[in-house]
Amino acid sequence: MSEQLTSQPDYEFTEQVGHLLRKAYQRHVAIFQQHASDRQLTAPQFVALCTVRDQGPCSITDIVKATDIDQATMRGVVDRLRAREWIALSTDPSDKRKVVIELTDSGKALLTEMIPCARVITEHTMGSLNPAERVALLYLLKKMYEQDLPAESE
Repeated sequence: MSEQLTSQPDYEFTEQVGHLLRKAYQRHVAIFQQHASDRQLTAPQFVALCTVRDQGPCSITDIVKATDIDQATMRGVVDRLRAREWIALSTDPSDKRKVVIELTDSGKALLTEMIPCARVITEHTMGSLNPAERVALLYLLKKMYEQDLPAESE
């Protein structure tokens, strides 16, 4: 078996797209934590707050659809945002089973403070990429995630 593993030197995991995306994301997360206006705010929390700001009062399902963050993770995000009093939860008057999430005044204030930081975070994440490389990177990333997943047999 060890012969079989060493006979495939043409596969370098450090040159694979998944590895490189993970490394780039780790770098982005470190930059986010360094430049966020609140050091306890995470990137998923920030995008959840931005989603509620953009959509107005909405459900957790609405946030999940907008952010592509899985339901279980988003439940934890919502719990932490609520504990920090950046969002408030209420019951939808037309459907008592539905929980509505909305920004509190302190959540709105955090976003006002955080948006300039987010621009700095994006700038540092892009680093030394020139304008054409930045456009190309964003275009290619969007193109990658907009594709259908391959069938299991592929």
